[in-house]
Amino acid sequence: MTTSVSPPEFTTAVVQAKPWGHETIFATGGHGYVGKIITVDAGHALSLQYHRQKEETICIVSGVATLEHGPSVDLLISRTMRTGDVAHLPPGALHRVTAVTDVVFAEASSAGEGWREDVVRLADDYGRDGTTAP
Repeated sequence: MTTSVSPPEFTTAVVQAKPWGHETIFATGGHGYVGKIITVDAGHALSLQYHRQKEETICIVSGVATLEHGPSVDLLISRTMRTGDVAHLPPGALHRVTAVTDVVFAEASSAGEGWREDVVRLADDYGRDGTTAP
């Protein structure tokens, strides 16, 4: 008995420059999930943000970062994350990653329709507050 198996698909990862470093997107949501490798330069930070629907899991691949997280701006908790540390961020959880050293982390996230725009920026060091711009 043989079964029908779909053949593998091959693409090229997309590198997106960011003001804090760059991200390499290797899974773009077409199969129900997004996969990124995110590089943040030492001393730089992602936006303080949350997602309405998207949930994320991050794993530090190299370096040291501070993850601020919490239910509101007034109740943020800081946690130092090092190589191998993992955090799951459910929808609605405020969060911001700040690189203590150059840091690389992997991010896997859900990919509902509009996942690229599902970001609410509350604060941003690069003038992107209130936007969904990359």
